[in-house]
Amino acid sequence: MEKVTLTVNGFTQSVLVESHETILDTLRNRLNLTGTKKCCDEGTCGSCTILMDGKPVLGCLTPTLRCVGKEILTIEGISSGESLHLVQKHLVKSLGLQCGFCTPGVVMTAIPFLEENPHASRNEIKESLSGNLCRCTGYKKIIDAVENAAEEMRS
Repeated sequence: MEKVTLTVNGFTQSVLVESHETILDTLRNRLNLTGTKKCCDEGTCGSCTILMDGKPVLGCLTPTLRCVGKEILTIEGISSGESLHLVQKHLVKSLGLQCGFCTPGVVMTAIPFLEENPHASRNEIKESLSGNLCRCTGYKKIIDAVENAAEEMRS
């Protein structure tokens, strides 16, 4: 095992990890941050999406050792207290979630996309979320929610 120092959600902490361990397993099993979901473990569903230095990455494919010296943001670090991020608020308002398993990945994908593309078209939003699979809600409500969040972010 190797001792590493990680900055996660603005907090720096040291943790012992295996050399082959993914950041997803480190977050869930060592730091008890279970908001990031473990689903396919193959990089195909997007439920494990986190932000590394502001860019979405798949936690199940990203070695923890690659995260040293980077800023890691998980779904737990998106909002504070009772306030939700606009993307989260509109997912609730648009009924864009059911079981919630895909929701953290959708949120972590949508936020940096909208920050970089505040005037994104519906088709661009669809394309940006194409790596996030949902088996319950269907995509219309999710895309509606992201589109509504973008509109509110612009105003």
